[in-house]
Amino acid sequence: MTASFTSWFRESRAIAHLAAPLALVQLAYMAIITTDVVMMGWIGPEALAAGTLASHFYWLFILFAMGLLTGATPVFSQHLGARRFRMIRPTLRHGAWLAVILALPCGVMVWHAETILVALGQDPRVSADGQSYLRYVVWGLLPGLWQVVLSEFLAAHARPRATLVVTLLGIGLNALADYALMFGNFGFPRLGLDGAGIASALVNTFMFLALFAFVLGDRRLRRYRLLGLLWRVEWPRLREIVRIGLPIAITELAEMGMFLATSLLMGLIGTTALAAHAVAAQCCGVAMMIPIGIAQAGAVRVGRAAGAGNPAGAARSGWTALALGGGFALLPAAAFWLSGASLTGLILDRSRPENEAAFGLAVALLAVAAFFQLADALQIVARGVLQGLKDTRVPMLFTLATSWGVGLPAAAFFGIGLDLGGEGIWAGLAAAMIGACVLLIRRFRMQARALAA
Repeated sequence: MTASFTSWFRESRAIAHLAAPLALVQLAYMAIITTDVVMMGWIGPEALAAGTLASHFYWLFILFAMGLLTGATPVFSQHLGARRFRMIRPTLRHGAWLAVILALPCGVMVWHAETILVALGQDPRVSADGQSYLRYVVWGLLPGLWQVVLSEFLAAHARPRATLVVTLLGIGLNALADYALMFGNFGFPRLGLDGAGIASALVNTFMFLALFAFVLGDRRLRRYRLLGLLWRVEWPRLREIVRIGLPIAITELAEMGMFLATSLLMGLIGTTALAAHAVAAQCCGVAMMIPIGIAQAGAVRVGRAAGAGNPAGAARSGWTALALGGGFALLPAAAFWLSGASLTGLILDRSRPENEAAFGLAVALLAVAAFFQLADALQIVARGVLQGLKDTRVPMLFTLATSWGVGLPAAAFFGIGLDLGGEGIWAGLAAAMIGACVLLIRRFRMQARALAA
């Protein structure tokens, strides 16, 4: 076994070892959201509509805030790679302060959700119910953002298992709290949708406090004295996180916006197309949790190698992450192509006649999705490894160009203009993913060569 092969094998094992719990954390978060949706459905269709609308409104702001806070990950990683351990506490402190700064405007917008939703043409009664729910959820906003900062801190140290354990505990606590507060079980009052909001706030607070207790109590992390100089704010350090994180946040909103716009295009075709789109999008969302975990692991490994002044190691980490992400993507691609009907059947009951048309279209959309799974996974991982190099502005521009300059116009042209329906709209999504994949991989190759020069 050659030394070169050994180094690549060790890197593959290191990234897989870090990516597995990170991907499971993503799946656990999705499980918490799914639990809320299922139990809202138990209340009734009105509660489900109000809760879903409110959740989508809330997550629009949360994704932006989380994207900004992600700017701390490469900062942590590069400081650790360079063994600048004294810079870890200031980075964590300024990530926490940035969370406070973000929570204030986000909280105000969420608190007044009803006014905004009605102005956007939503049903007043549904908007009012959604606002009541969100006014409880918002109390868990800041703890949730602080948890993001702690999760990045632990991921940069290649220790994400504590985050995974806390999140798994959160799934159980959320289910129990929903069941108790929404339906009046275990002696609690029946609060309906408001109970779901209280449960969400409690679970976010619990997960932050549990993770914070672990970080403070861990023997290897005590050396940072994380509570020291807590009130000191150094604006240059804060600006560094914002400079790296703002393009990430805009990228997240650009992709989310593209998918929301394609949902509107599907709605123009009809409710059947929209239902099929929702099913296929849910399947794709679950499939992407593993590449997201690999992207996060790649960002940490690339960042640590770059911080250590090891350009060859940074390049090896990046290409290894891309290879692992691409290899994994072949599994859902095969499942979508060969077992689309079985996957659709997990969400839509084919035995009901009213579901037959949506069922068939969902299977067709999954077949289209099979063709761009590789590109989608690779562009997600490529963005992650570029983040490890603190390169986020150009990837943001690539995403904006491919999502809004290519994907959405192509979806409208194929789906509406050429009357190809849902398959045409998803062909537009495929064009966006493939374009982003090509541009981002080329960007990483250029950056890796520049590091070695």
